[in-house]
Amino acid sequence: MFDPIESARVFGAPLGVDFPKALVDGVLARTKDQPPEALARIELFVNTSRMQSRVRSLFSGQTRFLPRIRLITDLAQDPALSNVPQPVAPLRRRLELRQLIAALIEREPDLAPKAAVFDLADSLANLMDEMHSEGVHPKDLQQLDVGEMSEHWARSLKFISLVERYFGDASKEAPDVETRQRMVIEATIQKWHADPPAHPILIAGSTGSRGATAMLMEAVAKLPQGAVILPGFDYDMPPEIWAQLRDALSSEDHPQFRFAKLMDRLGMLPTAVMNWTETVPNSPQRNALVSLALRPAPVTDQWQVEGKTFKGIEPATRDLTLIEARTPRAEAMSIAVILRRSVEDGVPVALITPDRNLTRQVTAALDRWGIEPDDSAGRPLAQSAPGRFLQHVARLMCEDTRAETLLTLLKHPLTHSAPGMRGDHLRWTRDFELQVLRGGIALPSQDTLAQWATRHADDTARLKWIKWFDDTFLNKAVPGETDLEALVDGHIALAERIARGTSDGGTGELWERTAGKRALEIVSNLAENGQYGGTLSAAAYRDLFRSVLNTGEVRDPVTPHPHVMFWGTLEARVQGADRVILAGLNDGIWPELPAPDSWLNRKMRLDAGLLLPERRIGLSAHDFQQAIAAKEVYLTRATRDEDSETIPSRWLNRLCNLMGGMSDQGAAQLDAMRRRGDVWIALAQQLDDVQTRLPPEPRPSPAPPVSARPTRLSATGVTKLIRDPYAIYADKVLHLRTLPPIQQESDALVRGTVLHRVFERFAQETALPQDQPKEQERLMQIAHEVMQDLVPWPATRFLWLARIGRIAEWFVAQETQRRMRSENLANEVWGEVTFEHLGFTLGAKADRIDRRNDGQLEIYDYKTGTPPNAKMQKHFDKQLLLEAVIANLGGFRDLSEHQTASICYIGLTPKKEERTDLSQADVTIAQAEFEALVQAYQDPAQGFTSRRSVHMQRFEGDYDHLARFGEWDDSFDPTVLEVGR
Repeated sequence: MFDPIESARVFGAPLGVDFPKALVDGVLARTKDQPPEALARIELFVNTSRMQSRVRSLFSGQTRFLPRIRLITDLAQDPALSNVPQPVAPLRRRLELRQLIAALIEREPDLAPKAAVFDLADSLANLMDEMHSEGVHPKDLQQLDVGEMSEHWARSLKFISLVERYFGDASKEAPDVETRQRMVIEATIQKWHADPPAHPILIAGSTGSRGATAMLMEAVAKLPQGAVILPGFDYDMPPEIWAQLRDALSSEDHPQFRFAKLMDRLGMLPTAVMNWTETVPNSPQRNALVSLALRPAPVTDQWQVEGKTFKGIEPATRDLTLIEARTPRAEAMSIAVILRRSVEDGVPVALITPDRNLTRQVTAALDRWGIEPDDSAGRPLAQSAPGRFLQHVARLMCEDTRAETLLTLLKHPLTHSAPGMRGDHLRWTRDFELQVLRGGIALPSQDTLAQWATRHADDTARLKWIKWFDDTFLNKAVPGETDLEALVDGHIALAERIARGTSDGGTGELWERTAGKRALEIVSNLAENGQYGGTLSAAAYRDLFRSVLNTGEVRDPVTPHPHVMFWGTLEARVQGADRVILAGLNDGIWPELPAPDSWLNRKMRLDAGLLLPERRIGLSAHDFQQAIAAKEVYLTRATRDEDSETIPSRWLNRLCNLMGGMSDQGAAQLDAMRRRGDVWIALAQQLDDVQTRLPPEPRPSPAPPVSARPTRLSATGVTKLIRDPYAIYADKVLHLRTLPPIQQESDALVRGTVLHRVFERFAQETALPQDQPKEQERLMQIAHEVMQDLVPWPATRFLWLARIGRIAEWFVAQETQRRMRSENLANEVWGEVTFEHLGFTLGAKADRIDRRNDGQLEIYDYKTGTPPNAKMQKHFDKQLLLEAVIANLGGFRDLSEHQTASICYIGLTPKKEERTDLSQADVTIAQAEFEALVQAYQDPAQGFTSRRSVHMQRFEGDYDHLARFGEWDDSFDPTVLEVGR
């Protein structure tokens, strides 16, 4: 296939060439005049399975023998290398490291917190893989000159020394995947040295970024019939610039650095790299422009010379469009519009970006046109239905049973998913939520469940469901530390029981479909390696399970649009499209910033022979350089994110700076690129423009028929009728009521209930206080007992007890004065009066009623907030005035008609009494005003106006959204609307 040469045999494919197609064309061209079996003798190694599939598809155009197309990792399957030990699973190695790190931290707690064990194990495992691949032994690290970082390095060495047992020929541990791969490559090279293969061996598509792979490429390039074909080789870069790439510290992030390093290993110059085919790039001028823009930082001063003499800026940028959208959403919408136009034009288009959030936004935008993209990355398994379900179950194992956790699981589509049983499950879940969970203060328990079951004793199917719920969900928290194997087995068993429901067998739909099968693989792998995980708490297991689940991805089983592709940067290397969109071009996204290294700094990595953090940036730069060389390219970015201005990607920034300063023509072409982008931004904006403006809703004042209006209200309801009549309409006419919270929190409503209960008990059990300090102690004892029953939150109990303690002295002193002039008659007593001539009933529950020595009544109301002043009571807050009316008419239970001498709000925080003395005339006036109010709302023309006279404008009412508040404000006149007629 090749003529003999003395040097290594290295070929390249220029930027902008479809590399897999060029690879196949070159192979076919070189075997054109050879017998058919010559093609079958070729052994072709590629670096990814996607590359392998694409090359095979390109070879299958006609009947012919095919080369042996293999992955580089397939070398490990060579039967001749069976003496190399088999590798252990990566998960097993990480679990082993977790145990070693946990034991070290147990001995030396100052090294790191226990919560960091998993992160440290992952980080150390990655470092170990890299050391194996690059051939670096831990002893090499111990010899580094650490200078002023001796303290940090000593800490790091304690962790790194843990992995020394996995290195060297004397190691008794089974190798991991990276170790065995290097061992296989070394054995293969030795075999080739002893007996060089006569058939052609090609390595194509790899950049040699990892040490073991670069070693294999070096060996293949020197074989008699071996060759290396490099993707995206920059033939426009001058020799003196190639020479600048020898310094890793300053050039590792350059897109061609890995090729320069490979040339040094092979002892050849980059100019000796031959063209694999005669295929012409899409735009040679653009290749030259981008090559100039991406020059190493120390030589960018050459822009001033080469930029001014650059020829062909117009053809280089003719098919380049720059979109700089204001927000990520605007960027996503602009991309979606381009994809939509491409579908109309029948042009295959590829979106290339590492930003998964952006691709999800674009996918959502395409949904309006029914376009399903072919997303090569799929979505994280942790975000699939089985992934989320399993994480919820893991959460159930490590915390007390909470209402939110229960409902999240009960309503999950995989819960109780056996055929034909889902409907009843959802119905009973709804009943359980409304009747048991919502508004409850205590955590769900077997007692509350048993009480609910007694209400449905005649429903056999429901009782079976309640029994399943009791056995499956309550008290599943695993205390202390347990073997990982037991935790995994318990997790799987519990998940299957929840998915199965009340059916006798099976696992519901948990392990079905693509996502379920992938989740089963991940969970089974964890179960198989659980014996190496040691013991850990349920909370630690939850974190471990989440990290393991995040390693999986799943593709939805849908038929995507054949011409709309979403590619990651890795997939883009082996695919070809005439129109591409390079999106998310902001620093931190593309390229992604290097993650902090817990172990070594850049200088130490270089001295040790490890990869620098900029390696990933260099690989991303090479992906960018290849992608921007496509025929038609759109470059997109968002100028702002959720928090602040964004920084353009360094490559885009270089390109714009070069074009803006190279010449007037360059600046003009840059403006033209931006103008073309503005067209797409404007089109995307039109999608959000309001085509038909709807007028705002008026301020409602619905007027239902008199027969539908309420015929009874409480005293507090009358206050609401005065302030916000619409709330009465929604509650009493439409019968709409707000749902209680899923899990009652320590809000103002609970605080009011508790404080009322405390002072009610104190008033009932106290005569005339004699010893004030002792009465204060008794008040605090009552408060403690009440809160022990009604307040399940320890911190809240502490705060509320402290609050009562601050007012105890004041309250007991005031109570002494009250008892000197009156006796406590009733507490929390209900009363009501029916006005026959109106057909209306007024009711109220009085917090406290005392009888004075002269026989008249005093009515009290405890307020946890600021009590209303006299003016507010006169015009709006008529609760106590109306209670005085009820008392005057003998409406309170077990109390005859009595004149009310005063009404009083007892403000607890702040400490304040708002007392109003009453005469018989005052009560009569209050009754007359109430009757007038009722009569007014018995007029069919009287509407229930929304927010008629609210106390605080900034506070929203329960029904403001129903009234469309916000489309109008309190300055608008109400519009009476006849309803229900």
